[in-house]
Amino acid sequence: MVALLLVPVGFAVGLLLTPLAAPFVEDVSRRHRMATALLTAVTFSLLGWRVGPEPVLPALLYLAAAATLLGFIDIKTKRLPDRFTLPSYAAVALLAAAAPFSDNGPERLLHALIGMVALFALFFLQAFFVPSGIGMGDVKLSGVLGLYLGWFGRDTWILGLLTTYLLGALAGITIMIVRRTRKGEFPFGPAMLAGTLIAVLASTS
Repeated sequence: MVALLLVPVGFAVGLLLTPLAAPFVEDVSRRHRMATALLTAVTFSLLGWRVGPEPVLPALLYLAAAATLLGFIDIKTKRLPDRFTLPSYAAVALLAAAAPFSDNGPERLLHALIGMVALFALFFLQAFFVPSGIGMGDVKLSGVLGLYLGWFGRDTWILGLLTTYLLGALAGITIMIVRRTRKGEFPFGPAMLAGTLIAVLASTS
């Protein structure tokens, strides 16, 4: 029931959010708005199916909305704007509000904070030593995603990380085949966002 109810909510949120990409994307067409709205609706529904009417659901829906917008911008511009990435760290407050009403909530919140710091540090080190691999926008986003992955536990955090790199590798190989060259950047943010969503949906905790 929750999953079904969230479909129109997600669709409406997607329609409202997409125009916010206009300062970064030259042409935000009706087709873009519809595609983003549909993706947001599907993501909302999947998360509603996964957790049901749990206190953590609002925090997850916030992530879904921000992820859809950031993914769209990154695909179009290869950028993850601070305007949307940095405010997403407010998810700490949403998870903190959910913690007292969730099973093992305080422990989950602690794990979420550890997951945030750990994933941010990992991506920061990668950007420092291999700057051609990922950008600082990816680093800033990683902390937000680590926060959510940590909430669902160590196994989910690891699965999210592995899935992210697997999807990124597949995307890179596909782009090289299409372009017939190893040169050229490609957006890594969508792989990070999709990897996190897959790990959360697959989580058993």
